[in-house]
Amino acid sequence: MGERSTATEPALSSSELALPQRRELALLGIAVLAVSTSGPLIAATVAPALAIAFWRNALATAATLPLAVGKGLTTLPWRAWRATVIAGFLLAAHFATWMIGVKTTTVAAATALTATQPIWSALFARIRGVRITPAAWWGIGLAVAATAVLTGLDVRVSGRAALGDVLALVAGVFAAGYVTAGARARRYAATTVYTAGCYGTTSIVLAGLMAAAGVSYTGFPAPDWGRIVALTGGAQLLGHSLFNHVLRTTSPTVVSLAILFEVPGAAVLAALFLHQRIELFQIPAFAVLIGALALVIRAGGRAVPAE
Repeated sequence: MGERSTATEPALSSSELALPQRRELALLGIAVLAVSTSGPLIAATVAPALAIAFWRNALATAATLPLAVGKGLTTLPWRAWRATVIAGFLLAAHFATWMIGVKTTTVAAATALTATQPIWSALFARIRGVRITPAAWWGIGLAVAATAVLTGLDVRVSGRAALGDVLALVAGVFAAGYVTAGARARRYAATTVYTAGCYGTTSIVLAGLMAAAGVSYTGFPAPDWGRIVALTGGAQLLGHSLFNHVLRTTSPTVVSLAILFEVPGAAVLAALFLHQRIELFQIPAFAVLIGALALVIRAGGRAVPAE
């Protein structure tokens, strides 16, 4: 899928929030299922958060780099490289804040706070000149509020948990920046080229952070390595890479909204494997989430034709 460079920037879409094609919707669904395993796996891993983030990106880079070279990695235009590197830096910042956050507060609280990502994506789109209607803003707000209820958001008084909550919120900002920069890079780069460049940049940045913080690269128990491999294959190579793929035709705001479904997914997995409870009042919140996303899509104007 070698997308070629063009001389001019593509115009902003008039359907920034329009419903993606059926194929993209299916891929988004698979990606959401894959990334839903991230929070519970990270919480169950005793290895340092930065080490987990580094290894999942380093292993993903090793897996995608040979394919990327054959797809034109070495001939990528400068503007695509710039957007890819920026996305890599933002992804590193997201992982660093998210993984430390999820280890210092509950999976539910960290996931819900990071789920503010669609708000930041919409704000970034607005800065780029995309008009976001009042109905869409209402839908985005309802969707984020529903995720907070779904996961039982708990901003605690203790310093450790409060720090984790703040880091999770900041992680949402970085995640929005990551998909926004990724959408720009994907205008000129094939999926494998972009993912290899992005994950490689992320690995380098995280390696530097680990060295500065004195975090060990090895010495973890065997089960942790198994969880890191599972994170790499599921949340990273399948989840994040599919999100990166659909960014070619789907706006960062819609991708960010789709990622909200990671919240109930992560909460269910945390309840099953980490014994973190799901309350009955969270069930109607799921219906509110679906309705809010429908409101946003409906406010986005014409839909992209289905395949």
